[in-house]
Order: sequence, then C-alpha cells, then structure tokens
Amino acid sequence: MAKSAQHLPGDPSQLHLKYIYDHGLQDDPHEQTVQEWEISIRHGYEVHDDKHCPVLNDPDSPGEYCEGDCAAFEEQGVEVGRMTFYRIRLDQGMNAWWAMEEQSQELYEIAEVLLDQDTGYFTDEVEQQLEYVGTDLLVMDRVALDREWRGHGLGPVLAAEAINRLAPGCRAVTCSPGISERDNGWKPDEGEWNRVTAQIAAAWEKVGFTLYKDNVYLLNPATVVPEEGRAALRAEFKELCTAWREFAFTAVEPTRGTPDA
Repeated sequence: MAKSAQHLPGDPSQLHLKYIYDHGLQDDPHEQTVQEWEISIRHGYEVHDDKHCPVLNDPDSPGEYCEGDCAAFEEQGVEVGRMTFYRIRLDQGMNAWWAMEEQSQELYEIAEVLLDQDTGYFTDEVEQQLEYVGTDLLVMDRVALDREWRGHGLGPVLAAEAINRLAPGCRAVTCSPGISERDNGWKPDEGEWNRVTAQIAAAWEKVGFTLYKDNVYLLNPATVVPEEGRAALRAEFKELCTAWREFAFTAVEPTRGTPDA
C-alpha cells in the first residue's frame, strides 16, 4: 500500500539526479563495450548531513550543533538512493554477449535472452520487435532508495527520468525486476518474496516495460510508450509534491483562536 505524502522525510520536489560515468584512456575492449553509469539520487542543495556529521555523532562528546567548515556539508544535497545503468555498445569493443557475461551474473542472464552468443547482436526474434533507431542496449540494473523514501512511487519516476537522459541512441531498454537490497532482518517466505517481486514488476510496467521472456522486460524507445509513461509519472509526482506542501503548510500554520484574557 502506498504511503501518504506526510510520511516523506522531506520535500520531494527537491529530489534531483547526479550522473557519474568514469572511464580510462587505455584501449580496453570490454570498457568500450560496457559503459557503467552510476546515478546518485540526491535531496536538496547546500545541506548539512546530520547523520554523517563528526561533531553531532562524536561517540565521546557529541555536540548539540555544528558550525564552520564540516565534512558533512553537501553542496549538492544528501544522497538518498542510487541507480545503476549499463549502456552496452553492440558495435564497439568486443562481442557484447561475452562482455555482459564478464560484467555480472545479472547482465549475463539478460544477454542469454536478448543477444546471439556468436555475433553479440540482438537475436532475430528480438530484432523483429524493435525499430532501427540506434545500435545500443540500455540495461536498468539497479534502483534503490533509502528506506524512508520508499513506498511513495518514486522509483518509477526517477527511473523514467534517467532513461529519458540515457536512452538516445539505444535500440532497446531492458531490465529484470527483482529486489535490489534487502532490509536487515527481512527473511521473506516464498509467498512474500513473490508478492514483493510482483510489485516491483508492476512499478516498471508503469515506466513502459513489458515482459519479453524469462523475467526480462523490454522497453522500445522508438514508440510513444516511454514518453507517455514518463508524462503520467510526472503527473503523479506533481500531485505528491502538492500533497506534501499542503501537509507541511498545515503542520506549521499557527493555531487560530481567541487568546485567553
């Protein structure tokens, strides 16, 4: 069940994304084929991160407040989650099937479904479902929010925005829905695990992903589906922001009435 806006730890309109991509200068075929994009989900600007402040969290003599130059001061806000995307260059470097197999088990399982092992290109069956609008494959590998930010439908909103920035030049976007991180102490039975996994899959369907085969989902960037999904998610996000502001205003509004004589 979705949480109400009042349970958010801060103004959702202050969320923003920071993209991080790092590569060397050497001629590395694997690095040319697999581009790893880390995206930091951040909240606010010029924020003091109380949870990581050495003054406020000093085990010997914690201070009541922090002033001056502090390592916990975050000019670009506080990180509240992360996303990982891989852009697979099917026409550069090495055979993309083998490159994905080298990168991780998760990418290997996607490669087995979508790519031809011998050529490193999309299988004929996948080719038939895609327009030729690019040569790359974009893999949404991980989307994880801090616990207090979960349950508000923010994952699909953030993922859709990231896809909008990273997908140009890609012929397909794919993901394999699953649980990115487990909360400490959470030991679900099979029924609970399946229920949560189904909820995650439903969230990615709102972005525009559809099941292709073996828990591998596809999004065709040449169709109107990605933009329609993003527009609907943005509308929901706007409503969430409005609801939060209304609650925040009500919470701080002074009580009206006649003062005691």
